[in-house]
Amino acid sequence: MSTTWGQGPTHFRRLTNPEPWVDRFERCWTALGDRREALLVQLHPAIERDDALLAHFLSVMPDWIPVAVELRHPSWDDPAVYRLLEDHRAAYVVMSGAGLRCVPRTTSDLVYLRMHGPSQESLYAGSYPDDALSRWADRIAGWDAEGRRVLVYFNNDLGGHAVRNARTLRHLLAARVG
Repeated sequence: MSTTWGQGPTHFRRLTNPEPWVDRFERCWTALGDRREALLVQLHPAIERDDALLAHFLSVMPDWIPVAVELRHPSWDDPAVYRLLEDHRAAYVVMSGAGLRCVPRTTSDLVYLRMHGPSQESLYAGSYPDDALSRWADRIAGWDAEGRRVLVYFNNDLGGHAVRNARTLRHLLAARVG
């Protein structure tokens, strides 16, 4: 399972002074045992690019906790930011959804994909058509062939589409990956 780092450190503290949060989270992460997969760190959409802030945060995170960072402000879309994530072996979160830049980029051996729904009007809405899921299955199979671990989370739960889309994607992947 993946866990989301709370809004306290990301939305209210905006990653400043992360050390106390990291210490607390490390104890909780340990308690998850073999069920743990990755830690999602979802930055507030208003947080603009700050390489020093991100570098400091990543430097205090324990190496043994796989971190996936969701950088929502468009200013983060820069090769230097991706190199920073690579240097810290942190995954860039690939996002699909209304108003989100979908950059299918990898920065670590972990690929974290968040599917927020295909609706252009609203996040978390709509059902992905089979042809779109087939394209994602091709991309995921490619990442798998590169030896990357891929986690996919559907968050298009308005209308109950997430489970159906996840099942379809799993079926499509089974035909490609085996």
